[in-house]
Amino acid sequence: MKTGQTLRGAARLAFDAVDGVTHVVEDMYRNIAAASPPIGEAPTGSARGIAGFVHATIRGINGVTRESVDLVLGQLAESLDDIAPPGPGREAVVSALNGVVGDYLLSSDNPLALEMQWRQFGSPLSMDRDELRLRVDKPSRHLLITVHGLCMNDRQWTRNGHNHGAYQARRLGATQVDLFYNTGRHISHNGRDLARQLEALIEAWPTKVKSIRILAHSMGGLVTRSALLQADAMRWPDLVSQIAFLGTPHLGAPLERGGNWVDTLGRLSPYTAPIARLGWLRSAGITDLRHGYTRDSDWQGRDRFERSQHRPELTPLPAHINAIAAAGTLGARRTHLLGDGLVPVNSALGQTQDGRAAMAWAETGTRVFARMNHWDLLDDPRVTTFLDEQLN
Repeated sequence: MKTGQTLRGAARLAFDAVDGVTHVVEDMYRNIAAASPPIGEAPTGSARGIAGFVHATIRGINGVTRESVDLVLGQLAESLDDIAPPGPGREAVVSALNGVVGDYLLSSDNPLALEMQWRQFGSPLSMDRDELRLRVDKPSRHLLITVHGLCMNDRQWTRNGHNHGAYQARRLGATQVDLFYNTGRHISHNGRDLARQLEALIEAWPTKVKSIRILAHSMGGLVTRSALLQADAMRWPDLVSQIAFLGTPHLGAPLERGGNWVDTLGRLSPYTAPIARLGWLRSAGITDLRHGYTRDSDWQGRDRFERSQHRPELTPLPAHINAIAAAGTLGARRTHLLGDGLVPVNSALGQTQDGRAAMAWAETGTRVFARMNHWDLLDDPRVTTFLDEQLN
């Protein structure tokens, strides 16, 4: 993404945020002025008198300014690209922003919205056989695909100098190809696109693909499972021999469920309802993590900010795939259910509350690591050893 596009997108988002906050402040003023009861429905409409006039004026000026800044930044785009070329730092910020509000960026045509693509060493790969033959050094018949997690990008597989994908690709004689995507979209939408992208990749690959191994971290595991569910009549699933899930919330993430509780409790009172509405800004990708949604039917027809007891069914992976899972726990013992700070052990291992395995794993294919947080799964030597033992 070019620097000019980044600035234009950031400016649009900033002005949209001003609109949102202005509405929140106006709603709180209106509710207080109306002497609303502490519990119950909030009144509707705009604030009256001078307060309503001030807030309407702010929104009007903000709208005009947004158009002016967008026009100016568009004229400066090319020169700004020469001054500040794209880099990993800016990419990390944009990836995080897409994780938080990526669905909104996409629906509002904001240039900050990321498009799914294959990359290698941080550079995009074209799905053209001749170009791939020139770009990829000694393309192997064996592919190792990495799928990153929420708010991240493919470069962030490298942590403290270690990259699981690059290391395992070298060890296994495979070619590493990294997925880069907008993690704020619905998981099922990203899964559908990943299925199509994988089919396009094997079609364009310079040599006939013999096997595919997938290494997925966090949300990336849900996107991978979603892709398998939506790959009807495609060839690539038959080529997948192994999938390694690192800290994937197969049964959901309690922190998102906690955020959902904050929404619900906040809306009980007209005085907290406007503030609680800010929580509605979080992306569809984040709310899908509540229970690990991987299908359209998991979320369609439901208000994603309302409490729901709906639990998705964990569809078994195809029998020919050797699947393994790693879970971290902040506790001192591997039997501790605390989890890695974001994902509980039972969710990462796909185990129901009564201990039954909802996912079919390879024999000895699950491991729990003590004193390990969600990000340590990306570079801890114990995880590397586990992958060495399981991937072949």
